[in-house]
Amino acid sequence: MDSGKLKKELGVSTATTIVVGSVIGAGVFFKPYAIYNATGGAPGMGFIAWILGGLMSILGALTFAEIAVLIPKTGGMVAYLSDVYDKRLGFLAGWMQMIIFYPAFLAGYGVKVGSELSEYLGAKWATPIGILVIICVCALNIIGTKTASKVQVVSTVCKLLPLFLIMIVGLIMGSSTEPLFTPMVGAGVSSGSALGATLLAVLFAFEGWTNVGAIAGEMKNPGKDLPLAIVGGVSIIMAVYLLINVAYIKVIPANELMNIESPAAAVAVKLFGNAGGTIIRVGIIISVIGAANGFLMSGSRVAYSLAANGDLPCSEKLAQVNEGGAPANAIILVGFLACIYSLSGKFDLLTDVAVFSCWIFYSMTFATVIKMRKDHPEMERKYKVPLYPIVPIVAIVSGLYVCLSFAMSSTGLAIASIIVTLTGLPVYMAVNKKKA
Repeated sequence: MDSGKLKKELGVSTATTIVVGSVIGAGVFFKPYAIYNATGGAPGMGFIAWILGGLMSILGALTFAEIAVLIPKTGGMVAYLSDVYDKRLGFLAGWMQMIIFYPAFLAGYGVKVGSELSEYLGAKWATPIGILVIICVCALNIIGTKTASKVQVVSTVCKLLPLFLIMIVGLIMGSSTEPLFTPMVGAGVSSGSALGATLLAVLFAFEGWTNVGAIAGEMKNPGKDLPLAIVGGVSIIMAVYLLINVAYIKVIPANELMNIESPAAAVAVKLFGNAGGTIIRVGIIISVIGAANGFLMSGSRVAYSLAANGDLPCSEKLAQVNEGGAPANAIILVGFLACIYSLSGKFDLLTDVAVFSCWIFYSMTFATVIKMRKDHPEMERKYKVPLYPIVPIVAIVSGLYVCLSFAMSSTGLAIASIIVTLTGLPVYMAVNKKKA
């Protein structure tokens, strides 16, 4: 028996649940605030954005899956860009994830827990609590992978419970008759700028679909079942997101939600009273901590992978694994950056920068499918993206639209993100010159 190979045991239903579990996170609890701010308190463009964000995620995942099955290497996007384009570009993707994407997400989650608890302890405690959350999550991960995995299981339950309680009770008990798709935007708000801002917020909530490629090697029939799992999984997520936003609007109108940073908690108080709302808020906080835990686990593995290849300064230290099986130094690095970013205290700013930074490389990864089809038509493809080349092209154009929208509305942040990403080039050159 070959223990080094993964067993092909996953069917459509199991793969679909993996997709759903990987994506549903904290965004749906908090992003309505940013969405209805961007629309000027109008619900229409917000609901359009949830639908378009879901479709973009489906097209992106369908495209991403082809290159993931074709190049089944550890490292994901880093490996794909390195193999298809250039090792330096692959390194920059990993550098961006290590320096910006994962630390910014982790910091954003810490900030959100801090702001939630500051409701009870006072505003001055928001930042210290956020940093403390990050440190505690790092400590749990350093203890060992098994401990971090247990945190993930508990937080998943705490994530789904408030989600479905608010959704079901809100749809039944909500009394608001506000239209869902009108008006599209508030007075004086540009539809184009509102769409770009809302999509950025929505894509944060859909983040996680890139994990679909990782399960392809364990599927019985990836060519047939993987697209079904992707479309089915993301469609379920999109339906859940739409329904819970309908529940929000039925309880609190959009022009009020735009002023509430924790819309899910506010809706919970309306539905269940102060005591019930507090219980729901606790569940939400635990789910956010779980999301932070998941992003730290992933981010530290990116740092570990780059270090294991000898591409980082102090690679020997960062590639060390402790007795608990955890890359402790890589965890500390990502956690340290997250603590610095959390000093901004801006959840939406942190997550928007992270989404912008990553979608630049997602768009490049979508393009690898077209390049590989052209350069290597002879390679066996167990899975092919449907409706080629339409799906990859639409995925690329959608990704570029989101990135350009952010660059136009937040030019300074976009330039700063790109500069920080490009600092990886001299690091890569210096380390590889030393190796040579």
